[in-house]
Amino acid sequence: MSATRVFVARLAGCSVFDPAGDRVGKVRDVIVVYRKSDAPSVVGLLVEIPGKRRVFVSIGRVTSIGSGQIITTGLFNLRRFEQRGGEVRVIAELLGRRMVLRDGSGEATIEDVAIEESAPAEWSVGDLFLRRPPTTPFGKGATVFATWDQVREKNAPGESQSAEQLIATYSDLRPADLANTLLDLPEDRRLEVAEELPDERLADALEEMPEQEQVELISRLDDERAAEVLDQMEPDDAADLIAQLSAEKGEALLQLMQPDEAEDVRFLLSYDPETAGGLMTTEPIIVSADATVAEGLALIRRHELAPALGAAICVTLPPYEPPTGRFLGMVHFQRMLRYPPHERLGTILDQGLEPVTPETSAAEVSRRLASYDLVSLPVVDDKHRLVGVVTIDDVLDYLLPDDWRSSDDDRPPVTEPSTPTATIATRARRTPYGSR
Repeated sequence: MSATRVFVARLAGCSVFDPAGDRVGKVRDVIVVYRKSDAPSVVGLLVEIPGKRRVFVSIGRVTSIGSGQIITTGLFNLRRFEQRGGEVRVIAELLGRRMVLRDGSGEATIEDVAIEESAPAEWSVGDLFLRRPPTTPFGKGATVFATWDQVREKNAPGESQSAEQLIATYSDLRPADLANTLLDLPEDRRLEVAEELPDERLADALEEMPEQEQVELISRLDDERAAEVLDQMEPDDAADLIAQLSAEKGEALLQLMQPDEAEDVRFLLSYDPETAGGLMTTEPIIVSADATVAEGLALIRRHELAPALGAAICVTLPPYEPPTGRFLGMVHFQRMLRYPPHERLGTILDQGLEPVTPETSAAEVSRRLASYDLVSLPVVDDKHRLVGVVTIDDVLDYLLPDDWRSSDDDRPPVTEPSTPTATIATRARRTPYGSR
């Protein structure tokens, strides 16, 4: 049964189903339009369907909202959503907006918006959940409910507001979902949110964006902030991004980066982008032969470690930073699980795994990963020192077309979108440094 009053922040991420009970997507936002005297009217939902595509679902196609799920008629257009003039996204643009209460009690910030059903398939903005400014340095302000006619906007409609509430709403999104969410925002709002995001969070999102959008966003940040974000990116992703900038811009950012991070990026930029050296990451897990299984498992257990890098541990002679001492071999995590915790990793190396050189072609690397069912492959120099590893996601970046993130086959309206075709996604491919 449909609820008659729903808070929008609670709708974010809710599943959307067709009449047959098949899940077609999840809610990302609610679209409203302003009216001259009445509260804004809800015109539809922004829904993410498989393939990370955002589509518009008219509120007239929604038959039920409640219990953490939305039921639709199953009839809606699968074309990518494009915001029209006059449309406002509640989560992206209204939350965090400053309002003035007409009773003269001061200002407050919108933390949530309730939408109410006034008639079948007719919804409008009801109560606003507001928070007043804090009265003490370390406290929170009091909360208050108000209807639309009891407040007025402190700034003109549509003007950018504080991004803090929006960032809090998106705090649980995966990096790829955060990247898509940022790209859906109006350009100025996107920059505002990017400037408020922590460096590490923005770095994660940039790694998941198409090449052109990466360049546009990093170019609009001041150089010092851009360098700080690049420091937080994986070296191979930072190299991919810097390679798309002009030589002057790229060098300026490298000068501002932390020396160790900049050195890794320069090292990667020295290789042809279609070789193992151009695809590899320089931050694998590296240990000595005396390290135990227990120590190895502790290293791959770190939550910040990418799954592909955690699939195997590299064993070398000292030093243990690329380029390392002589490469001895790799130990895959499944093999570690078969041995007692005290077993030394040097005794259980995978002796059948041949490393590649930085000059090995990307095509050959792809064939080896596929032939031997691997998720990573070590890369050694002419002195057999480990310089990095190529992971399966690096190879997907190479194999997929350059525009895979932005590819979008426009399709006519369909009657049963319960199994929409998903599109594939991965990171943009690097071009030689300074070639723009």
